[in-house]
Amino acid sequence: MMDSSDQTRRTVPLLSIQNLSVALPAGGDRPYAVKDISFELNPNEILCIVGESGSGKSISANAIMGLLPAYLKPQAGRIQFRDQDLLQQSEQTLLGLRGKDIGMIFQEPMSALNPVMKVGDQIAEVMQVHNAFAGPEQKSRIHARVMELLELVGLPDPQSLQYAYPFRLSGGQRQRVMIAMALALEPAILIADEPTTALDVTTQAQILKLIKDIQRSMQMAVMFITHDFGVVADIADRVLVMEKGLLVETGLAAEVLNAPTHPYTKRLIAAVPHGTSRTSITDDDSQLAEITQAPVLEVKGLKKTYITARGMFVKKRVVHAVNEVSFCVQRGQTLGIVGESGSGKSTIGRCLLKLTGIDGGQMLFHGQDIAPLTAAQFRPMRHKIQMIFQDPFASLNPRHTVGRILTDGPVANGVPYAQAATRARELLKLVELEESAFDRYPNAFSGGQRQRIGIARALALNPELLVADESVSALDVSVQAQVLRLLQDIQRRLNVAMIFITHDLRVAAQICDQIVVMHQGSIVESGTPGAVFDHPQHLYTQTLIKAIPGQDWKPMAKQT
Repeated sequence: MMDSSDQTRRTVPLLSIQNLSVALPAGGDRPYAVKDISFELNPNEILCIVGESGSGKSISANAIMGLLPAYLKPQAGRIQFRDQDLLQQSEQTLLGLRGKDIGMIFQEPMSALNPVMKVGDQIAEVMQVHNAFAGPEQKSRIHARVMELLELVGLPDPQSLQYAYPFRLSGGQRQRVMIAMALALEPAILIADEPTTALDVTTQAQILKLIKDIQRSMQMAVMFITHDFGVVADIADRVLVMEKGLLVETGLAAEVLNAPTHPYTKRLIAAVPHGTSRTSITDDDSQLAEITQAPVLEVKGLKKTYITARGMFVKKRVVHAVNEVSFCVQRGQTLGIVGESGSGKSTIGRCLLKLTGIDGGQMLFHGQDIAPLTAAQFRPMRHKIQMIFQDPFASLNPRHTVGRILTDGPVANGVPYAQAATRARELLKLVELEESAFDRYPNAFSGGQRQRIGIARALALNPELLVADESVSALDVSVQAQVLRLLQDIQRRLNVAMIFITHDLRVAAQICDQIVVMHQGSIVESGTPGAVFDHPQHLYTQTLIKAIPGQDWKPMAKQT
């Protein structure tokens, strides 16, 4: 039974969105960014808004903050905060509300923070703009509040860190600075727009715990925007699900997570990586026979060291990015390299492609050590080792058509253009894109479609080894699932070897035959996905698994 305080909280929402519609410019894929959505945010609750890219969840948040770009205009509805409709307020009034009454944590802190301003000054600026602590001691009181906030969000040595610039901090530390800025004036509402998407799993767990603890201690309302139902399972009180600008499902977190009613919600939940071992599902005698053949690639004692000098009289800093790493991968096999940022996993990928030099060890490709080869000596072999890059937006030339992107490599390697174009069209079909994509530019495609183009480009040279560096980490969970299925299908058809680099053990368990876990440049654990995921031996692996969001949630959508 609901007590009186709960009843009051339901009848007096802190924020009420009523029939909000925001139109898209003419020529878009739909008329509205959001259409006729209504929901409420109550005091002292965490409301999660879930949906894929383009669902309208961030548009809704920016409409509340009055931060919509000029080409997006609310066409109808109300956004009621306390006793005022935010859509009817002047920019001057909204300036007074932002930060003071409604705070926001943005998705990418490196873009949201001023790169040439010390982080302590940026937090102080929030209070200075609103003339907080007015009086003769304003400066000292603001400084004291900055120190208090840096300590509140768990940053080390606030006295020194206040003088650091954003580029000196890790991704998790920058996000903590953003949270400190959002909390500076103790707003009634905190909007968090995908604040953990770009973070490692352990850092993500820390940030989620921090937001939840602060919300409870300050009793504020939190609107948390995400595409990850694992995150929802950890922190949400209520959930809204959005699809293509429409609100398709809403309810208490337990209801939506365990008994979803809308087909779109069910698809999103079904796409959440859950750590089921690929080998536990598909192992058979033929596969085991395949992976006993000679390796396509064998790495022995690989070393890569970075030496940085901080000044004439400062001792050099030596970083062992890759330290005595050894592994092998056979044809038709996927080896997962798992670890957080700074573990050395991406450095290994660059070493294998000879995009950076090494300081020791061997890289045996079909028995030949490619490490000592010069660029000219390696060039005839380069087409045999191809990479699928992390960022599908930055890795494709925006001025080239997809056809040119797919044919440039083969043509440069002596393949006639007509043959290369025919092969490119075949590859588009293989990665499940329409043939018309050949004549279009990258900006005409979604993130998932661009990553499919990146996969097709990597396959255009008929490689024997694919290196996929965080190739699905920038994608929505449902698109991620599609790309993972595509990679598995392609590998099965073409029987190529693949090295899959990721920070997410759940993803690695789904696609990989073998996994190595890296920490501070070294391999700390290796084995089959089932062994590593279900029976981790090393403390670091156990920490990674413990930090996975929503691990105690057993979605009904996957049990039916």
